[in-house]
Amino acid sequence: MRIAYHRDVDVLYIKLRDRPAIDSEHIEEMGIVLDYDEHNQVVGIEIWGWSERQKKGEELNIPLEVREC
Repeated sequence: MRIAYHRDVDVLYIKLRDRPAIDSEHIEEMGIVLDYDEHNQVVGIEIWGWSERQKKGEELNIPLEVREC
């Protein structure tokens, strides 16, 4: 498992499996994105706060601090 966090925009990403994500489900009211692999298994979870950029739907192209677990 790998955890990445960026404090400036309150984004936490948890990589559960070392497989590429091919689909994502956005649960906007909870601030969660689930990434799925080709077998429809969750490979990553992104949890974020509601910043103004995210409310407008802007992409967050910033490096995250990564910690191996």
